[in-house]
Amino acid sequence: MIAPGGFDLAGVGFAYGATPALAELDISLTPGRFYGIVGPNGCGKTTFLDLLTGTRSPDRGSVTFRDRPVADYRRRELARLVALVPQDFAIDFAFTVQEAVLMGRHPHIGRFASPAPEDWRQVDAAMATIGISHFKDRFVNGLSGGEKQRVVVARALAQQTPFLLFDEATSSLDVQYTMQIFNVARRLVREEGRTVIAVIHNLNLAAAYCDEIIFMQAGKVVACGPSGTVLEPAMIKKVFGVESRVAFDDFSNTQQVSFRYWS
Repeated sequence: MIAPGGFDLAGVGFAYGATPALAELDISLTPGRFYGIVGPNGCGKTTFLDLLTGTRSPDRGSVTFRDRPVADYRRRELARLVALVPQDFAIDFAFTVQEAVLMGRHPHIGRFASPAPEDWRQVDAAMATIGISHFKDRFVNGLSGGEKQRVVVARALAQQTPFLLFDEATSSLDVQYTMQIFNVARRLVREEGRTVIAVIHNLNLAAAYCDEIIFMQAGKVVACGPSGTVLEPAMIKKVFGVESRVAFDDFSNTQQVSFRYWS
């Protein structure tokens, strides 16, 4: 299943009041790819995702999705197509894990309607995929930070959208669950033709999982292309200001980055 179109940003700029956040963004994100967005703190990565989800609107330029302005989509309509796993997830009420994951089905459930058998099937499948079925009856506000984040990922999977956005979605997870979630995301891209757009801090994760990497710096895209092409020491030095070496690693079977930790 390949989606009929992707995101196109043309001449996009955005500012928080007098503080510019994004400038001169011209980029197309085509379906069926795993994109990694990397860059230093404060370079505009989260704002980039906010524009894709319609949470924010550009001050200038255009953001279109499937040849329609993102702003023209109704919230429910867009939520059937694009799911977001945010950095922070707060639930102030005593929802169970199962109830929280069911929230991902709300765009598919009619107003005043009850969940259908298919909705519950998707909830069960998402919890099983992320490995949280065994604590489905626990209350979310009593979970650890890492457990909550896995619930949010399951909620996004239950949403069953062709586009899946991660905003540092694994930052609170250990290596086991980080790899689990990225393995799931990679499988969705390869086997189902879905599109994943992920803000990632770990360059080695980006190298291992992403088809293409987008380097951002000071609110601009400074490079975008196949991971094996754009992930190179000169670009890492330019964007992050650190010395590195990029080489193929036989054990991980991917390109990996090594850093010079002292000099």
